[in-house]
Amino acid sequence: MNQNNDFGEPTVGMQADMERDDPSAAPPRRIDLHTHSTASDGLYAPSELVRLAHETGLDLIALTDHDTTNGLDEAQTAGATLGVTVIPGIEINTNLEPRGEAHILGYFLDRSDTGLQANLKLLRDLRERRGERMVEKLRAQGINITWERVRQLGQGAVGRPHVARALMEGGYASSVSDAFDRYLNPGMPGFVPRYRLAPAEAIRMIRAARGVPTLAHPAYILGLDDLILPALVSAGLGGLECYYGQYDEATVNRLLALADRYGLIATGGSDYHGPNIHPTPLGGRYVPPEVVERLRTAADAARKTPAPPFTLTLRG
Repeated sequence: MNQNNDFGEPTVGMQADMERDDPSAAPPRRIDLHTHSTASDGLYAPSELVRLAHETGLDLIALTDHDTTNGLDEAQTAGATLGVTVIPGIEINTNLEPRGEAHILGYFLDRSDTGLQANLKLLRDLRERRGERMVEKLRAQGINITWERVRQLGQGAVGRPHVARALMEGGYASSVSDAFDRYLNPGMPGFVPRYRLAPAEAIRMIRAARGVPTLAHPAYILGLDDLILPALVSAGLGGLECYYGQYDEATVNRLLALADRYGLIATGGSDYHGPNIHPTPLGGRYVPPEVVERLRTAADAARKTPAPPFTLTLRG
């Protein structure tokens, strides 16, 4: 598989919201379906991210910030000016007991859905409480960072990466990954467990907002092939992120076979947050452009058969 194909120049004049696209418009040729902005834990404001996408030669991106859709209006306004389509997305972190984490991406969801926004606000509130407790634990051990500074760094949804950046500013870590390894990962002095949302709950949340839920960066999830995927497909999973970041050809092919086996849309992207966070640059992972049409078709079908509403209720 050649990851450095020449995909041509960006298509200019495509509308900002795929829900309003002209069906006769030419399909995008260079896409990235996994990006983050300062609305969650990315380094660039939504409009700046879109500008970078334009300069990179991308036709289309999905903005998939953690637990928030607040960056979409700004991103789509910028996209309308620059000729970069921005489709509405989300990323929700969940727990796979006892196998660690699973992240659920959602595409083409209706961000005006009041139930969705209430659920996302609750998740962001829980993130903030967790971050504040982390800072309290670290300060109790003589580490001089403040919650006020973490909030400033987290312009949108506050999370562990913003605590990590505060640690870097204070000279306690050399990078975000170093901060995680030394202070914020399980077993480390600043770690606080997050609320344990189940993957099926995130899938139902996205389905209730007429979106298409996809399992993000799945390659190393234990039991993926015969245990995890059947359960998530039964819960309503619609896609599998096969073309991800630095996955090699063998890994991509294994995931493509799983997507075909379970009837899932094979999605992909860079997981771009900004420089020096993930190794793959914006647009650095080839994703077949026909994936967008498959996602849009699935979302259109979802709107014709509304899912039951979903309300997140806290446990324990």
